[in-house]
Amino acid sequence: MALDTTIAQYDAPEKDLYEMGEMPPMGYVPKQMYAWAIRRERHGDPDTAMVQEVVDVPTLDSNEVLVLVMAAGINYNGVWAARGVPISPFDGHKQPYHIAGSDASGIVWAVGDKVKRWKVGDEVVIHCNQDDGDDEFCNGGDPMYSPSQRIWGYETPDGSFAQFTNVQAQQLMPRPKHLTWEEAACYTLTLATAYRMLFGHEPHDLKPGQNVLVWGASGGLGSYAIQLINTAGANAIGVISDESKRQFVMDLGAKGVINRKDFNCWGQLPTVNTPEYATWFKEARKFGAAIWEITGKGNNVDMVFEHPGEATFPVSTFVVKKGGMVVICAGTSGFNLTFDVRYMWMHQKRLQGSHFAHLQQAAAANKLMLERRLDPCMSEVFTWADLPEAHMKMMRNEHKPGNMSVLVQAPTTGLRTLEDALEARG
Repeated sequence: MALDTTIAQYDAPEKDLYEMGEMPPMGYVPKQMYAWAIRRERHGDPDTAMVQEVVDVPTLDSNEVLVLVMAAGINYNGVWAARGVPISPFDGHKQPYHIAGSDASGIVWAVGDKVKRWKVGDEVVIHCNQDDGDDEFCNGGDPMYSPSQRIWGYETPDGSFAQFTNVQAQQLMPRPKHLTWEEAACYTLTLATAYRMLFGHEPHDLKPGQNVLVWGASGGLGSYAIQLINTAGANAIGVISDESKRQFVMDLGAKGVINRKDFNCWGQLPTVNTPEYATWFKEARKFGAAIWEITGKGNNVDMVFEHPGEATFPVSTFVVKKGGMVVICAGTSGFNLTFDVRYMWMHQKRLQGSHFAHLQQAAAANKLMLERRLDPCMSEVFTWADLPEAHMKMMRNEHKPGNMSVLVQAPTTGLRTLEDALEARG
């Protein structure tokens, strides 16, 4: 059944191309649209790789939905797509151009003939997992294990950095109406990723009273991890790299905060039983003692929420308790992970990879946002024209704590409805 939605009435001409912020008639699909496109020959930093182009509006398959994008979220996979590392998205989808963007809020604009749950005019957010839906993992198993699993806007060519995007109907979720378009656009990828990391890997799913070390606690993933940990009645120990971010993390509800700049045990692990390893070990134990100051002496963390990778992984595997879990979803500081395997096998620790989330997990996380239990932690909003610069700030780690959004069809910030957007046109 489609959601109940009152569609605003307004007059608009039918055209082949609309300017940014200009609304077509409800449900009218133009031939072309503006998009920030990446092409293989332009691979490089986002400020040169991403170029605004006029491209064709996607055509729909029977189970797909066309969404008018009101705002989009900025994630690090946009940097990866622009630079073509660790892989080029063109190696996967083989299309002539790539539109990045794996987060969005918007309005259903057209539906395929087999779509039943959604109708034109519904206001939605989009989760970024796609699959073909026709194997055993998608029918009774975990869709994230499906051979067809892919991330929309990274492994597909048709992401949210355009006026329109086409997605599978199962990617849609209701938009929290208390949030602005830009707030609703910034949270789904990081929130659902954090949710699966914390609750998706039994028997190490997070339980009340447990302690979790959260790397990058002031960032998009970290800010949701701390809130979810609080929601579960557990304790978050946040790690920061800048003292100016301490209060932000404490205000999110962290039990304590550690500044990693106070320690010198980062990067790849030195060769075991060398003088360099002894120096690293001393600093790693010092870091562990700082955790004990928060959790109590002898209380190592039950779980480590990992995503920096190369710089932090040796310490993560050292400080997690016997039988605990290090769960990792990225490698933003590098992909060559090292650790002292003796502590893994003798202390029977679990090293778990985690990748986004399936619909049930994304919907459970979205319900918490709908119920106002979570803050989207939106830190900064960029205009459409500044979309490449937003990715440059993220690449240089110059962005503010929290999550970033960019306006697409929403003409200005602070709007919560289609009626708001129509009125703001002037």
